[in-house]
Amino acid sequence: MSATSKKRGRPILHAATVLTLLAGSAYLTVELRKEEQAKAPAVQAITDTPALKSGSGAQSGEQTWERLQHPSRSVLRGEGGDILATFTDGARSATLTGPSRTFTEPASTKSRVVTENWVRLMPEVWKKGAEKEQWFKDWFKEFFGSEEDDLFAFAFQYLEGAPVKKDDEGVPYAGDASFGPINPDGSEGNDYRLEQSDFYDYLGIPYTFRDGTTMQPETARYRSIDCSGFIRTVFGYRGRYPLMASDTSGDGLPRTANGMARSKAGTDIIKLSGSEPRYERPKSISVLQPGDLVFFKLDARTASRLDHVGMYMGNDTDGHQIFVSSREEVDGPTIGDKGGTSRLDGNGYYASTLRSAKRL
Repeated sequence: MSATSKKRGRPILHAATVLTLLAGSAYLTVELRKEEQAKAPAVQAITDTPALKSGSGAQSGEQTWERLQHPSRSVLRGEGGDILATFTDGARSATLTGPSRTFTEPASTKSRVVTENWVRLMPEVWKKGAEKEQWFKDWFKEFFGSEEDDLFAFAFQYLEGAPVKKDDEGVPYAGDASFGPINPDGSEGNDYRLEQSDFYDYLGIPYTFRDGTTMQPETARYRSIDCSGFIRTVFGYRGRYPLMASDTSGDGLPRTANGMARSKAGTDIIKLSGSEPRYERPKSISVLQPGDLVFFKLDARTASRLDHVGMYMGNDTDGHQIFVSSREEVDGPTIGDKGGTSRLDGNGYYASTLRSAKRL
């Protein structure tokens, strides 16, 4: 080989070496990113998109409205009869059919929820015939088929490993949440972690409610939300559902699980049955719809009070009915198995302690 040929060959060899190194680096970067994503409890993928009219926000083909009972509701069906959306009388939450998503929490459970349900809050309470009103037409056009974060997406932004999100003023409004500070008296039957951490404790900022009451956050509760605080964060602070300062002050969603279950907000889907203090387990939960609040009687020390609340998500890939809630055992929001599998079917801990459900 001539000297000239050797000189020409070196740049080619060097270029090949560099490309090989870059390819290896890119591969490692992708693999590390996959590893990190696998740990994060987030929307892992949107796997399909419904057929939409360009810019219309509504599915193509003929649509029909149908009235159903128990509970009273209006259902929008597509050309093939598939349900596109459900709106329940007396409730602001609506379930819309949209792109399929997968929700997971690898650190705590093997359960995977793959769903086409998107749960959103309407600006007004639904009533029969509301589909003809302009406020609804405008809202539906904006949100049907939209991939803007809904209540499910909000909820998963507080599970273990969820990244911090900050607003324009630098206040972290989402990210891995704790249940509450450690209880200094957490022995002899007392809870290991303290309850009563609300959304303003998590945010670390004072909050003034609509009735004028201002609540101050506690430093020890920063980045913490208990079970009802989690629901108030998702539906209220993020979803803009009106919130009460307590169970008795103002109007909207009360402070505690017991207050929520017994309030006039929304529509009772599964009513309390039986007598105090334990009430009865519902004979059927088939009426549940994604986004419903589910209430539990866990602690015998709380007399007739319902003491836990979560949000129903629907079936996982194994057919189990899954809910998400903030729990002491996991130290924050979860769909995991620690302290009791997050299933409403069967005879597990939460399934056997379920008492009622509400659609906000």
